[in-house]
Amino acid sequence: MSARNTTTTPSTLQQTKSVIAACLCAVVLQIVLAAPLQAADEYRTVTIADPYIEMRTGPGRGYPIFYVVDRGDSIEILMQRTDWYQVRAANGKEGWVNREQLERTLQADGQSVSFKVATIEDFTNAKWEIGALAGDFDGANIVSIYGSYSLNPNVAVELWGSQILGNFSDGYMASINVVHETWPEWRVSPFFTLGAGVIHTNPKSTIVEAPDRTDDIGHVGAGFRIYATRRFLLRAEYKSYVVFTSRDDNEEIEEWKVGFAFFF
Repeated sequence: MSARNTTTTPSTLQQTKSVIAACLCAVVLQIVLAAPLQAADEYRTVTIADPYIEMRTGPGRGYPIFYVVDRGDSIEILMQRTDWYQVRAANGKEGWVNREQLERTLQADGQSVSFKVATIEDFTNAKWEIGALAGDFDGANIVSIYGSYSLNPNVAVELWGSQILGNFSDGYMASINVVHETWPEWRVSPFFTLGAGVIHTNPKSTIVEAPDRTDDIGHVGAGFRIYATRRFLLRAEYKSYVVFTSRDDNEEIEEWKVGFAFFF
């Protein structure tokens, strides 16, 4: 999977990059669309205080208004997607209402409704993080997903799974990492990482069949976590790997990746 083994036709390389992009987009789309869905247990039923409230067919202003609920009527809040909430009217019609409209409704005790909005403080103190990144692994393409648990604002433990797509070999990699952030309260927060794992290499030999290999790996690295908005962040990182092969010499590999993540 090293750079010296990456010669192929432009069409093959383009197809490989297209597959990489499609996989990354699918993972990120799943994170963006599925992860923020949360049951709104705090305010199951609210009463309309404005003259009316508009229900849209989807979670965004680009979706058309298809129904209006009048003042004094109640709606049931079903779930949340970013700043939009799916609600159900008394007649069973379901639609989407933005947070600004819902904050002008009333609870059963007559108090105004309010919703917690994620801030940079939540970014600093979040316990869990799930993300997807893509980049370059010593000349090969790599797509990775990870999950992270914070022991405290400065230290986190991460589990990574990666697929490596080279021109003469493919591979899979799994690792466990420890991440340290010196300034977790910063919007652009630098970090250092140290970890170990395994890499499985599957050569694409067509003339002489080469055996698959499974080797231990160790790495050190650094990067940035950048708070974007709500519960989303951008992440960019560099890692330097040592592959402990069964041959006389070990391999050194460099990796660059960028991607997105969701914290909670």
